[in-house]
Amino acid sequence: MSKIRAVITAIGGHVPDYVLTNEELSKMVDTTDEWIMTRVGIKERRILKGADKGTSDMAVEAVRQIFDKTGTKPEEIDLLICATTTPDHLFPATANIISDKLGIKNAHSFDLNAGCSGFVYALDCGSQYIEAGSKKKAIIVGADKMSSIVDYSDRATCVLFGDGAGAVLLEPTTEEFGVIDRILFSDGMGRKYLNMKAGGSVMPPSHESIDQKLHYIFQDGKHVFKHAVTCMADVSAEIMSRNNLNANDIAWLIPHQANLRIIDAVSDRMGLDKSKVMINIQRYGNTTSGTIPICLWEWENQLKKGDNIILAAFGAGFTWGAVYLRWGYG
Repeated sequence: MSKIRAVITAIGGHVPDYVLTNEELSKMVDTTDEWIMTRVGIKERRILKGADKGTSDMAVEAVRQIFDKTGTKPEEIDLLICATTTPDHLFPATANIISDKLGIKNAHSFDLNAGCSGFVYALDCGSQYIEAGSKKKAIIVGADKMSSIVDYSDRATCVLFGDGAGAVLLEPTTEEFGVIDRILFSDGMGRKYLNMKAGGSVMPPSHESIDQKLHYIFQDGKHVFKHAVTCMADVSAEIMSRNNLNANDIAWLIPHQANLRIIDAVSDRMGLDKSKVMINIQRYGNTTSGTIPICLWEWENQLKKGDNIILAAFGAGFTWGAVYLRWGYG
């Protein structure tokens, strides 16, 4: 019996209309375009505006594109996983809300939080449902409204993040396409370097926690950068090695878009020419769980059937990982 693999058969994406430029940020905090570009490589980022607008609203637009492209009906979907760090509410799951807004009634759906590695973790999780034969059509979403937890008086973090969503449709195949291999890691010691201190069961919301601005992103940039470079580069090299791949075999690296210097370090370790690396951080910043699927969405028309692609990410936790997949259409 042929091995069942999970293959991506469609992509959707959405970024908000509002563009927050470095020039505008420089009027809010002590920063400049040169300072931001030199350190992280971000020129602008998209921000979701509007009352009662949340992560699910962007995700719905991304998933709706998949339905429009493929003719897939909501009732055909039997699994929806939403990778997010900024759910609409603490509960119910944002995946449940997305499903309700789209009329997806025959699926079980849940959220997955692995920080910026969320999409890679969710893709692995969803692909294993497909490989086991229990699901036939799975939607994997990566979406975040990072502007909802950014302190725009904190120069160290407010320049980094943007809002956006991407989604893919996974289906089974017995051909040599789809998810071939994955390597995922986590190390909880990283929690002290990248976190949101308040809002959970350890420190529930209070007047004091709000006054102290503990409901925003905290990041020790030096430590996060060091671990991100090492871990993303190591896991990308490892997945190439154990699948007997060299730089010539790889069509595309899709790295998490957190910092241009991290992306450069990972591609250098893999021996890849920059022409093989998807980079859009300059336009969207770090959309956390959204970065990798948004890249897939933007580059879709350049992907060719049989392309060897490596996805690599690093996020809060710490979490990190790589997925090796062979593209199934185009």
